Amino acid sequence: MAAANSETSSHDDNVTLCDQDQSGVKDEGSQQSVFKNVGEKNGGDDNLVSNFKQMKLEKEAQKNWDLFYKRNTTNFFKDRHWTSREFDELATCRQSESEKLVLLEAGCGVGNCIFPLLEDRRDIFVYACDFSPRAVDFVKENPQFCPERCAVFQCDLTRDDLRDNVPEDSVDLATLIFVLSAIHPDKMASALRNVRRVLRSRGVVLFRDYGVHDHAMRRFKASSKLAENFYVRQDGTRSYFFSKDFLAALFWEAGFQCVANEYVRRETLNKKEGLCVERIFLQSKFVKS
Repeated sequence: MAAANSETSSHDDNVTLCDQDQSGVKDEGSQQSVFKNVGEKNGGDDNLVSNFKQMKLEKEAQKNWDLFYKRNTTNFFKDRHWTSREFDELATCRQSESEKLVLLEAGCGVGNCIFPLLEDRRDIFVYACDFSPRAVDFVKENPQFCPERCAVFQCDLTRDDLRDNVPEDSVDLATLIFVLSAIHPDKMASALRNVRRVLRSRGVVLFRDYGVHDHAMRRFKASSKLAENFYVRQDGTRSYFFSKDFLAALFWEAGFQCVANEYVRRETLNKKEGLCVERIFLQSKFVKS
């Protein structure tokens, strides 16, 4: 996710933010209709990207993200020091260092979330994975990387079994921060079931991603639309924009119970262009049922 003034660079969630307000975002659709085939739901929309191009984008999804990290290396995202502030679970200390908190960072990118956490606390062990092999290499090359405290590996959450690298029922917390939106809606439930297998009983998923009507969504042209709330950027990476109903039903279908599920509204100040725009994110917690 990136700067708020362009749909082609809307990867970056690290922006100047103010004025939190969790009200005023209208959900679209119902839980009953969430799991209808995406193509059927949008069958009457002549502006959708062609089926041929959509299949090509799905086939080349990993390559497009790998090219993204090739172009931007480790310079695109800022470190996410805000995660412990937004999610109390990441700030709760264990009784002793020997009783480590086990975290799965699904979609770790180049480590902008995990390295601040590893620096802040000693009582944590992190499993980290990403779709892009190049991103995984950047994590391993980071001077802060310590194999005794972090195990990192390449993984397609929709296809590769996490249990090949993470023991079953071993993870206390899993984070999905601006990750699920990059996955095709038809495959999101598979990714969540994959994460569920490695969580302990009552393990928690911490979620933050784009919400419907976010400024980045409104910036997309009709020719970039893949399906309802699903768009493609010029670099070939894709982004889905979540409603509360859709997300709650998605996690329920994958075997989770909802603990918290709220919109977070922010105003983003683009100093370069002198613009102040509305950002809408969805921040949620789900427990393994």
